[in-house]
Amino acid sequence: MNKETRIRKIQEIIDREKDNPFGRQEIPWQDDLVPMNVYKIPLDLLVYNKYNGRILSRTKSLETQGRKIDETTPKGDEIIADLLWNSREDRNKKTLKSISDFGQEKVGIITRDGIIIDGNRRVMLLKKSGKYDYFKAVVLPVTLEENPIEIEELETRYQLGEDEKLGYNATEKYLKAKELYLRLTSQKEIDLKNLDDSAITKISDWMGENLGEIGKYLRTMAVMDEYLEYLEYDGIYTQLDDREDQFLFLTKWLNGFYGAESKKAFDGYQNEDVDDLKVIAFDYLRIRNYYDGKEFRILADGNSENHFFGDKDIWKSFSKKHFEIFRQLPKETPIDNNSNNLKKHLDSRDNDFFENSKFGGDESKFLDNLNVHKDRIKDNQVADQPEKLLRKATSTFEAIRTGHPSFAKPDVQKLVKVLGEKVFSSLMDKSPSRVLSHVVELLESIDIEEIPETEIDDVVAKTKKIQQLCYQINKNL
Repeated sequence: MNKETRIRKIQEIIDREKDNPFGRQEIPWQDDLVPMNVYKIPLDLLVYNKYNGRILSRTKSLETQGRKIDETTPKGDEIIADLLWNSREDRNKKTLKSISDFGQEKVGIITRDGIIIDGNRRVMLLKKSGKYDYFKAVVLPVTLEENPIEIEELETRYQLGEDEKLGYNATEKYLKAKELYLRLTSQKEIDLKNLDDSAITKISDWMGENLGEIGKYLRTMAVMDEYLEYLEYDGIYTQLDDREDQFLFLTKWLNGFYGAESKKAFDGYQNEDVDDLKVIAFDYLRIRNYYDGKEFRILADGNSENHFFGDKDIWKSFSKKHFEIFRQLPKETPIDNNSNNLKKHLDSRDNDFFENSKFGGDESKFLDNLNVHKDRIKDNQVADQPEKLLRKATSTFEAIRTGHPSFAKPDVQKLVKVLGEKVFSSLMDKSPSRVLSHVVELLESIDIEEIPETEIDDVVAKTKKIQQLCYQINKNL
């Protein structure tokens, strides 16, 4: 059914029932609260709003893929209905039962040509129930094209009201704020350094949030867009799912570290270090589904003693290892933009990125690197508790299977030697007497009968050297 036919048929309903409407509803319209009639509009005269705030990230993702959605066609209607259902399937199932039992409880809003401004999900559920053929709605006296800004305001107020926003995908509010800002300012992209205060004020009023919150939405969306660009997933907003908290933390870090001398970062850091932080954070955002999201914070959140970016040595070690791992990864398969299910395709690609970081082992080297340096943070935090750390070091060494062939490898023995030297050096600094006591214990523990013939000459030479050193110590004392 074309636009003109929808307008004519809806107007016929209004003319026929204007003196005996289904009801009345006050609608915020053109800076006033206007009482409007409620009519029963046949479902076949209605058209979903494909840029509905509930599914905005989904429709934008599909269109980025080149899949144009014509909402006036049966195919487009089906696509949008599926997106609305899948946006919150658990909640939709409950609401569907309620609608099947009691019908439509909340009045919707449509334009005079049948575009649904408020009530897209309700219409989808009414159709799915199969029990109703009409939608109770207020009919605005304009089409979407005739007054887009006024309708955008109305739609935003209704869709992102406090009760409704709980049912939305987390990404939608960030994307909605961006879309509103670009529409209000007629800009193609957002200049975060020169935000338009009047546009921010309008969006704040429409979305029911304070000014600072809208600024946070826009800054976070900018980081989200940069993340997608980094992965060459530009405009595929489905890949932001389940990552809201991490993006909020990363945005806060970047905003606080760039061009500043934050006390929460290590001394002398440069913007190039913040660039590295951003890239590394993007990689951990990509594998977000494979670790506890709270662990993301240890990259750079809180006071300097609580995270990697607050300690220069830890950060340099962690970032160096991260980039070493990244460079060793195999080349990724090209993105198939023609995939019938792009989200599934990109999710699989991200999973391959994670699996490849295991290099045939059981654990991702990225997560191993995270855990190793997380332990260093913990050790720093108890650095004034040497007994606790020494007990931990002792139990760790005792857990090593020294009889395993890998323990005899040169690289491993080199590490054992380094560890021993550190222990002896520490003892020497604090008490030479304890070092000598330990040497005596070691000498007493040697079983002469067990010395291999191939080592006898070497042992004789070393014992003579020990005698000479002991003589010299006695003489000097």
